[in-house]
Amino acid sequence: MQKDSILKIIYRFFDLIVLTYIVFDFGYSVHQVYHTPKFIGLVLIAVALLAFNIFKYFYYKTSGRKKVALVNSVIIGLLLLVSLVISIIHIDLHYLDVLKKIRPILEAGLVFYFIIRLMILVRYVYEVYYNPAIVFVGSFFAIILIGAFLLMLPNATVHGISFTDALFTATSAVCVTGLIVLDTATDFTTIGQTIIISLIQIGGLGILTFTSFFAFFFRGSSSFKEGLNVRDFIAQETLKDVLKAALNVVIFTISVELIGALFIYSSVLDNPEIKDKVFFSIFHSISAFCNAGFSTLTSGLAESHIQFNYYMQWVIILLVVFGGLGYNIVFNFYQYLKIYVLEFFDRKRIHKQVSVMTLNSKIVLYTTGILLVGGFVFLMISEYYNTLQIHETGFGKITTAAFNAVTPRTAGFNTMDFSTFTVPTLLFIIFLMWIGASPASTGGGIKTSTFALATLNIFAIARGKSRIQILGRRISSESTSRAFAILCISLIVIGFAILALLILQPKGTDLLAVVFECFSAYSTVGLSLGLTTELTEPSKYVLIATMFIGRIGMLNLMIGLLRQINHQFYEYPKENILIN
Repeated sequence: MQKDSILKIIYRFFDLIVLTYIVFDFGYSVHQVYHTPKFIGLVLIAVALLAFNIFKYFYYKTSGRKKVALVNSVIIGLLLLVSLVISIIHIDLHYLDVLKKIRPILEAGLVFYFIIRLMILVRYVYEVYYNPAIVFVGSFFAIILIGAFLLMLPNATVHGISFTDALFTATSAVCVTGLIVLDTATDFTTIGQTIIISLIQIGGLGILTFTSFFAFFFRGSSSFKEGLNVRDFIAQETLKDVLKAALNVVIFTISVELIGALFIYSSVLDNPEIKDKVFFSIFHSISAFCNAGFSTLTSGLAESHIQFNYYMQWVIILLVVFGGLGYNIVFNFYQYLKIYVLEFFDRKRIHKQVSVMTLNSKIVLYTTGILLVGGFVFLMISEYYNTLQIHETGFGKITTAAFNAVTPRTAGFNTMDFSTFTVPTLLFIIFLMWIGASPASTGGGIKTSTFALATLNIFAIARGKSRIQILGRRISSESTSRAFAILCISLIVIGFAILALLILQPKGTDLLAVVFECFSAYSTVGLSLGLTTELTEPSKYVLIATMFIGRIGMLNLMIGLLRQINHQFYEYPKENILIN
């Protein structure tokens, strides 16, 4: 028992050393004189970590701990082996030049090791804490604070950044919003942009999904409490294979983002204006799939050298749609297509009477399709003689209309200045932003299923029906009540945000710009009419709170705080309330 305590102390000591080294290595510039001891320290830390993990592997008795130690040892060992091979190949060079070549490899290893340790810590927290909603909200809050402090490191920005701006940027990234108070392209260095895209990735998937991924990767099992936490976040109906589902979500996300990055890279290959094409492609692929809307270009995709790249815009559209649908819907639709194709080519197959597509998937897909087609038609009509005139070809007009019908659905990318749109178009875009993406996706808004249930309930009441019936199924009253609660809470939060901004902003601020900004913040869209850069200090905190509430969901927070385990075996007398 005493030896275990000593090992834990050593573990934490190594964690502190690794964290300190990473912060100072990436966050601060040191004098040339200190480069040699810094590089040597990096090698010594890697060797010490390898030795410690090998010792743990032989010391621990349980298979779970041994597996973690083994994986750590293999990863660090391979990195050191690769570094040794590179050193032997360049043995004729000065030792400092050799260290410069192996430095990125060992740094990547340290970062990955620290991420693993961080995920294990978070996993421990939500294993011992009983409230999934509070853990979910708390994890987002913690990531935002860590991201804000990382963005304040000297090497993250060109001219420095205040805590308020760092907190705003970190919140916008973690909540996959895309509203920016500083120019991502010019005010942040490559390190700062890397921090931002890392926050977007973690925020898009959620830290609970990542911790589950590492848990499955290392141990292949989970506790009951852990299953409850992850199930709620990735919208699993049962606890069966919940960690496997989280693993599939991560693999699906990374796979789609890599494919998207390859297509984006091919679309900008001949563009001399884009310097680091690999980083540009990865950044925009992650930002698009996570529906974040961040860009490494000052004017976003409205830059003159990228504005008419229709091929890239269609890649962005597909990434946004996939991210906005979410893994559950995409996988369910894939299963449906797979069985349909198999039955089409093999007539002897016995058709299963049970529907492969769930009612949730059907509602989401139908609603998404209606909104995309309806948005495209509306924008073609309303903007044909306005913003679409700069596109000479019919394909260009179609692409731009389709892009602007997709991007308000929480993506936030722009191929033109939104302030040039007509008022009817802006009001329609606000409506699209409010609806947002689908449940358990990377997007925000009240969600497509919420809007669909609210609409269906209106028609059901108008027809004198007490319940919603659609596609051979009856919607539960709990789902309908939850939909209307979310709808009402969203309007209340947005309303308070609009009032606050009108009070805190200078007199004469455009009302439409304020309304647009607040809907964009709550629905985690990131589109703006130019108000973000003109926000006062208090107004920034209003939008920070609005983005945070919009991402986590006010109802989730209220459920976490107010729900009690209370089985009532009685009912009060029923009485109707007059509603006209």
